Amino acid sequence: MIWVWRFGLGVRVFSTCLSCCSCFRESATGAWILLLPASCPCLGSPHLPLSIPICLWFFTLLTIIIIMEPVDFEGFLMTQLNNLDSETVQELGDFPEDDLEIVFTPKECRTSQPSLPEEGVELDPHVRDCVQTYTREWLIQLQSCISLQQAAPRPLNVLCDETGRTTLTSCDFDLRSLQPDPRLENLLQHASVEDFERQNEEARRTNRHAELLALYPTVDEEDAVEIRPIPDCPKEHLGNRILVKLQTLKFDIEIEPLFACIALYDIKERKKISENFHCDLNSEQFKGFLRSHTPCIDSSSQARSAVFSVTYPSSDIYLVVKIEKVLQQGEIGDCAEPYMVLKESEGGKSKEKVEKMKAQAESFCQRLGKYRMPFAWVPISLSSFFNVSTLERELPEAESLNGNRKGSSGDKRMTMLQGRRFSERSLNSEDNYGVTNFKATTLTSNTFFKQEGDRLSDEDLFKFLTDYKRSSSLQRRVKSIPGSLKLEISPAPEVLSCCLTPELLQVKPFPENRSRPQKEILEFPIREVYVPHTIYRNLLYVYPQRLNFANRLASGRNITIKIQFMCGEDPACAMPIIFGKSSGPEFVQEVYTAVTYHNKSPDFYEEVKIKLPAKLTEKHHLLFTFYHISCQPKQGACVETLLGYSWLPILLNDRLQTGHYCLPVALDKLPLNYSMQSPEKVPAQLPPIKWVEGHKGVFNIEVQAVSSVHTQDNHLERFFILCHSLENEVTCPIRVMEQKITEAKLEHELKLSIICLNSSRLEPLVLFLHLVLDKLFQLAVQPMVIAGQTANFSQFAFESVVAIINSLHNSKDLSKDQHGRNCLLASYVYYMFRLPEPPRNIARADCRQQGHEQLRVICVQKEQDLISTLVQCFSRTGPWTIFPLTFGLFLQVADRSSNRISFFIEATNDTPNSCVSPRPSNKKHFHEELALQMVVSTGMVREAVFKYAWFFFELLIKSMAQYVHNLDKQDTPRRSRFSDRFKDDITTIVNVVTSEIAALLVKTQKETEQAEKINISLAFFLYDLLSLMDRGFVFNLIRHYCNQLSNKLNTLPTLISMRLEFLRILCSHEHYLNLNLFFMTSASAPVSPSPSLSSQNSSSCSSFQDQKIASMFDLSADYRQQHFLTGLLFTELAAALDTEAEGYRKAISAIHSLLSSHDLDQRCLKPEVKVRIAALYLPLVGIILDALPQMYDFTEARSGKSRTGSPDEDQESTNPINQSVAWAIAGNQFNLLKTSGAPLSSLPIKQYNTLSPDTTRNLLICFLWIMKNAEQSLIRKWIADLPSMQLNRILDLLFICVSCFEYKVNGISDKVSTQVLQKSRDVKARLEEALLRGEGARGEMMKRCRTPAGLNENLRWRKEQTHWRQANERLDKTKAELDQEALISGNLATEANLIILDMQENVIQASSAVDCKDNLLGGVLKVLVNSLSCDQSTTYLTHCFATLRALIAKSGDLLFEEEMEQCADLCQRVLHHCSSSIDLTRIQACATLYLLMRYSFSSISNFARVKMQVTMSLASLVGKSSDFNEEYLRRSLRTILAYAEEDVDMQPTLFPVQVEELLRNLNSILSDTVKMREFQEDPEMLMDLMYRIAKGYQTSPDLRLTWLQNMAEKHAKKKCYTEAAMCLVHAAALVAEYLSMLEDHKYLPVGSVSFQNISSNVLEESAVSDDILSPDEDGVCSGRYFSESGLVGLLEQAAELFSTGGLYETVNEVYKIVIPILEAHRDFRKLTSTHSKLQKAFDSIINKGQKRMFGTYFRVGFYGSKFGDLDEQEFVYKEPAITKLPEISHRLEGFYGQCFGEDAVVVIKDSTPVDKSKLDPNKAYIQITFVEPYFDEYEMKDRVTYFEKNFNLRRFMYTTPFTLDGRPRGDLSEQYKRNTILTTMHAFPYVKTRINVIQKEEFILTPIEVAIEDMQKKTLELAVATSQEPPDAKMLQMVLQGSVGATVNQVKVDLNRCGEAVEKNKRLITADQKEYQLELKKNYNKLKENLRPMIERKIPELYKPIVKVHSTTRDSFRNSSFRKYEAQSSQNA
Repeated sequence: MIWVWRFGLGVRVFSTCLSCCSCFRESATGAWILLLPASCPCLGSPHLPLSIPICLWFFTLLTIIIIMEPVDFEGFLMTQLNNLDSETVQELGDFPEDDLEIVFTPKECRTSQPSLPEEGVELDPHVRDCVQTYTREWLIQLQSCISLQQAAPRPLNVLCDETGRTTLTSCDFDLRSLQPDPRLENLLQHASVEDFERQNEEARRTNRHAELLALYPTVDEEDAVEIRPIPDCPKEHLGNRILVKLQTLKFDIEIEPLFACIALYDIKERKKISENFHCDLNSEQFKGFLRSHTPCIDSSSQARSAVFSVTYPSSDIYLVVKIEKVLQQGEIGDCAEPYMVLKESEGGKSKEKVEKMKAQAESFCQRLGKYRMPFAWVPISLSSFFNVSTLERELPEAESLNGNRKGSSGDKRMTMLQGRRFSERSLNSEDNYGVTNFKATTLTSNTFFKQEGDRLSDEDLFKFLTDYKRSSSLQRRVKSIPGSLKLEISPAPEVLSCCLTPELLQVKPFPENRSRPQKEILEFPIREVYVPHTIYRNLLYVYPQRLNFANRLASGRNITIKIQFMCGEDPACAMPIIFGKSSGPEFVQEVYTAVTYHNKSPDFYEEVKIKLPAKLTEKHHLLFTFYHISCQPKQGACVETLLGYSWLPILLNDRLQTGHYCLPVALDKLPLNYSMQSPEKVPAQLPPIKWVEGHKGVFNIEVQAVSSVHTQDNHLERFFILCHSLENEVTCPIRVMEQKITEAKLEHELKLSIICLNSSRLEPLVLFLHLVLDKLFQLAVQPMVIAGQTANFSQFAFESVVAIINSLHNSKDLSKDQHGRNCLLASYVYYMFRLPEPPRNIARADCRQQGHEQLRVICVQKEQDLISTLVQCFSRTGPWTIFPLTFGLFLQVADRSSNRISFFIEATNDTPNSCVSPRPSNKKHFHEELALQMVVSTGMVREAVFKYAWFFFELLIKSMAQYVHNLDKQDTPRRSRFSDRFKDDITTIVNVVTSEIAALLVKTQKETEQAEKINISLAFFLYDLLSLMDRGFVFNLIRHYCNQLSNKLNTLPTLISMRLEFLRILCSHEHYLNLNLFFMTSASAPVSPSPSLSSQNSSSCSSFQDQKIASMFDLSADYRQQHFLTGLLFTELAAALDTEAEGYRKAISAIHSLLSSHDLDQRCLKPEVKVRIAALYLPLVGIILDALPQMYDFTEARSGKSRTGSPDEDQESTNPINQSVAWAIAGNQFNLLKTSGAPLSSLPIKQYNTLSPDTTRNLLICFLWIMKNAEQSLIRKWIADLPSMQLNRILDLLFICVSCFEYKVNGISDKVSTQVLQKSRDVKARLEEALLRGEGARGEMMKRCRTPAGLNENLRWRKEQTHWRQANERLDKTKAELDQEALISGNLATEANLIILDMQENVIQASSAVDCKDNLLGGVLKVLVNSLSCDQSTTYLTHCFATLRALIAKSGDLLFEEEMEQCADLCQRVLHHCSSSIDLTRIQACATLYLLMRYSFSSISNFARVKMQVTMSLASLVGKSSDFNEEYLRRSLRTILAYAEEDVDMQPTLFPVQVEELLRNLNSILSDTVKMREFQEDPEMLMDLMYRIAKGYQTSPDLRLTWLQNMAEKHAKKKCYTEAAMCLVHAAALVAEYLSMLEDHKYLPVGSVSFQNISSNVLEESAVSDDILSPDEDGVCSGRYFSESGLVGLLEQAAELFSTGGLYETVNEVYKIVIPILEAHRDFRKLTSTHSKLQKAFDSIINKGQKRMFGTYFRVGFYGSKFGDLDEQEFVYKEPAITKLPEISHRLEGFYGQCFGEDAVVVIKDSTPVDKSKLDPNKAYIQITFVEPYFDEYEMKDRVTYFEKNFNLRRFMYTTPFTLDGRPRGDLSEQYKRNTILTTMHAFPYVKTRINVIQKEEFILTPIEVAIEDMQKKTLELAVATSQEPPDAKMLQMVLQGSVGATVNQVKVDLNRCGEAVEKNKRLITADQKEYQLELKKNYNKLKENLRPMIERKIPELYKPIVKVHSTTRDSFRNSSFRKYEAQSSQNA
């Protein structure tokens, strides 16, 4: 039980009292949640625990999350429907009396006629049942629902006609020369505000979409558990099908008819995997040779195309074509010789031989035409036609062809079917994984292999194929015959015209006029295929293999076998049921095997296909007659010479015989009744039979059956025989195989056969699954009369069903759907199951005494016999036996109590309300018996029953539906449809299943998954019960489930998750609205949408009405009782949002799914119905408002920011509305609360319970749906009564909605290039939100960075296209689909924003009655400005601007006085839309901007502030916006000017003059835009231009600040974070100058002087002084940054950028200015954060130190007239760290090469002075030199650290080597060096990355000075190498090699240092470097010897300084004044 408490007003002080009870937990919304388990001592009273501390009485009870008892649904319905107006009920949708329908659907049949046994034959009971199962209609239970159609989206006006646009040149010209846009006609007309608002509302209401969610993208169905797949209908298994067409078969000579036989072989499995396909491609001439042997030719035998099926594709599959010819004299090789030698095309003698041979062939055909002989064969590999990725046989994909395919997310995206709304869908369990989508391929084989007479068996063929695949040696070993076989192989289409099944039945469609059909070839899969039989098929295949007559002396050499299927022993009893071959009759009585010439032990490869009779008797047998064929014609001799006989009875003990046999051959005529015995067991005869080799087996044969009648399984055979013996009047004893069963043992044997069913092999069990289950269910309800007594098999049948269900679920070869349902069982229940039929031919006998006696066995002695038999049976069982499950249960039967009632109570002791009234048993109903068996089951049976409860639940539902249908109980009241005892059983089942779920949830993960599946099964069960039973009864079951689960689960997230999945399924009911009594809601105030039964007649007054309106938005107890399911769902959502559970995602998804269904439901189209439905969901609005702090902030996401929180968090993690955002939205400075009320963020926010973007978006669309469809007058009254804090919360919610439903068609605006850039934007985001305290749309606009159009063309509404999703999923859509999605997305954005606009209008109208009107006005403006900053359609913008104009007219005074910052944001966004290329948008924006100016002037007679804000906005647009269009903006300025000129009322005032002045200033700013675009690709020039523009606004601080921010934005985009930080430091110094003039506070910086430690360049901001600027002037320094919070914000952002750039020391200097301000404001929270950042900065200094890489500097000189102003200018460029000289050289050369031409740009490679007179005037020269920072000696004392040597750099030096003769390098005595020192105008880092060089000094070093300098450098390197710890041997050796070895200039170094280095190296080397050490020692001694004279002389001059630099001539940059320098330079100029 969960109690939720919320603080009352002013009692938060008591929160500490709650610590006394551990059951309390604080929620995200300020509520205290009390979790009371059943054992909690606090649980005293059902309403309020008495032991809870008394302090809780100070709290207000918000809601109690307990499951309310639902209304008596049926009774309430009857009373209320009588009270309601019938017309209203008709309009709102009739409540369905019964919405289940039993439909008999004709079974799908592929063939024109179903496959049936032959007519006129009395069928056995088993065959009859099989045929009935395969042909009877499907019985399907459907829900009679309305087809749901999605409304087509209306077109969206996104683009407009742009014809007639003029191209304007970008220059400074008169605006009056332009043609203005059309003006709004009614803009200047006088109209009241009310009329204005009414016109706007009427315009918004027109042409709106009625269905919002029809435009919303489908939600990802990962959680859509309510979708119950419709199983595949039972159908015949078809594997991967390929179509093979034989086109030609030719040899070089054509002399006789040839016959082709095709089959598939798998050489890896060594198995033939298809039956034979016989094809005849002979010409009519050759067919005439055989006319005497062909009585008729049926069309079915003329097929030349075959459809082969392959279930398990493999690269080892070969298509083998065997060629036969008519028998003739001679060996195969002799007959093939002419084909290998002769060619008919040669003519001459060859032609004569061919003609002669043709004549001989004709004579052979006439004499021996019915005999064949082997000739040739050819293999064709099919590996290229199968997908190689699926060839691993162990892969699940291969097994999936048995139906083993898990439910995937792709499967879940199926269309909604009419059968069940959101409940069922098609689930395909068979996919064609193996066959690739190959095109039709024509194959030609020009080589045939000659058949070998002694290698004709299949084993020989597999050897040949293996050799053929492995190598080409087969062609060398086997003689080949030249010829041509041409065939076409292609994927078989789904629909084949004129096709025949393997039984020669016509497949639909089958045209009558086509003579040559196509044949389907039956597959013999290599492994089991688990698909139940669905058609009657009864085929027998006979394969004669080998005959051994080698020891027979008689002349039997040309041997053939005649094969016949006999129904008697008379020769006339041969049955014409053998399938014929090609070009002959369909069926024949006999077939002959091919003859191998002169072979007494021939091998055979024939396949004889027989259509078995449906009724087989003992007389049916196969007869084999052996003949010798005389090939040579002899006068009077017969062609056939009888050699012997053999036979094979078809039945053995009434069972079909299959397998391998070795039969003896009789030489004499067979005796009478021979067929009654097997040839091996023929008794002695008189006279005796003569046998070949003394009755030994000499004839090998294989017989295989493909039958859907004969089970070929002992257990199944036994079960079916015994069942039929009871169903039909069969005399005892009954023969079951070899056993005879007497009547006394019949019951015992039947029970044993029932139990042993599960011991069957899985494949036959699956094949006959439908029939087995039908029989078991028949036994469950049909008492059998045996020996005059009634035997009951219910329990045995039930337990056998359980065992079978368990086996099928445990098999890995069988597929399951996403709910864990076995697909075969689901298909059976859905299509095949029907109530068992009443018994045939047996009088119904009275059952035994009621109670447990039904479940007992008749006789204890029989039990003992049965148990002993079971032990023997299970000792022989196969792998599919579940012995403990069945046998263990069976042993318990005899021990059970004789009292069924006591047993029942004992088994369900957790069900206190179960009834124990006796159950009548004189008439069994299946649903009652099934429920009883589920209740009384125990042990492992009980465990399996509830583990696979879905099956029994669906059986119950379908049997109940049939029961209601059959007994015409639809008209019966639901309460009396089913017995009370059955209801008790259902209650017990639900309680037991719930207990099982709770027990499993506390176990392992695997058990938890099982619990989830059982939970879903139970939900679907109750879902279905709502359509059949008393709905109040079902609601109480739901309530018991929820309460029972709550009592047994201690884990709140698990509890909520399980209940939500459960509820989601229930709420997906087709009649969900009626089940929730939605028509009882009130569409408008003041009546409550959920009146309780006791309060409907209560009186009301105005205050009571207000209370009622407020209660409509609350989740009250009355609401939850009356609207039961909806109340449950909302309760779970509220609980999930208030706790740590993540079930809120499932709840929100469920609610969104419900609302979508309402929009798609044709019954809900009427507006009055939608209003009532929306009223049902009003409590959701309150839940959404409470969850606002937890929502994802799309505004931040759009700005490229991530959630503030742990620095280690992923940048793409969820982004909640954090504390800073909440304060910013509330408009507080330094978190100081205003008097208008507590801000939204005053409630604690838990980071773990933040909503994801998808979930937030779904929740927001639900909110908008309710606001759209609810009664607007009700919404206005509700808003009018809300306190200001709630109104602000609504506005905050609308603010997020705007950003959430932004229209993004050209790209995704929040994509960022790098994580660092993301981080920098995060910095700015936190700054503006947490510090500026006035966060609004302008701030969002300022930090937004849009991606250029075309970078990402994805649309935004699909999962793979939304910016909060991963975008790496494949998109495979056509352009038309993308365009359609873009159109729908645009419509959605438009409609969503129009709903938001409607809500804002409601708030505006309500604001007139609110005290804090100005605060509300600011909130409305924020939302409006935010919508203008998003991409919107022209439709929305038109209405938005109209609302803005109405707001300006209504509240202009407050807008200009109190909401200056919002006004600034508004100006910027409106000005941005003035540059739109769409005429309609531009016209609306111009009208709005003009009206803004006009009302501002009317308010204060001077719109200086608006002028300044518009000017600043334009400057910001010019500097930042990428889609800014100067051409259209000029046209808009001209339009505004036209408005001013046409405004008659304003002409007498100064307003037109001021407008013209403003537009002139704006026009001048636009001229800078042109120059900036010219240098868009030149970043340095662009920054120079922006710098000059900013400097030009020295006297306008607002504009200068704007341009500095623009520069910072540009730098941040280029990752120049230091320069971006410097821009902000300059901006902060500018603000400090203003603040120091305004007020004098000690904690504030004293102007820009205080910033010198950060950068000396900042002093240039001190130009702002009192004589230039007056702070009191209206409109000057009015921006948000000219405040203390703005100063702190700028410095905070600069510090973050410095930190990003690695300048951690500067961060300290920045915070030195910030900290005093924060201390003065006592902002300890910010101080904590600041010191934390300082600690991180100092830690970074310690850890990184000299590892940091600062900038690299280059001197760049430009020479040539092509450069214009840059000619002869020198700059120092700052480049990123580790930039090489070639990199910058390549960049500049490439850029200027594009500007001037590649041939016109020359890069000067050296650094020597440039003589311009020697340069080509037609070329541009660039000289680039690497420079290093240069410091004086005294400067080095102050620059100690690595940072100090790389910061505040103003002087740089580069070196140029030269010789006096002009060469750059020479000998040591000739080498000079020029050191050049450059001084820049400003110090690096600066606001630019390049700075002008203003001074150059040069120093020349003589050769000796150069040598000394090099020696000093080498000595320093040696010192570093020798002192390094730990020592680095490699570095030391490198330095030594350059010191003591020979160097380029022969410069040596300090000997002492060298000696130390050599000795140290000796200690470091390894053994293999001794020679190297000796060489170093030798070189050192040589160096020492060479320097000895100088060392001994001790020349003092060598140690004097090289150059004396007079420091007085070089002022330190730290002491110089830049302004003085500029003044001096200007005077000199």
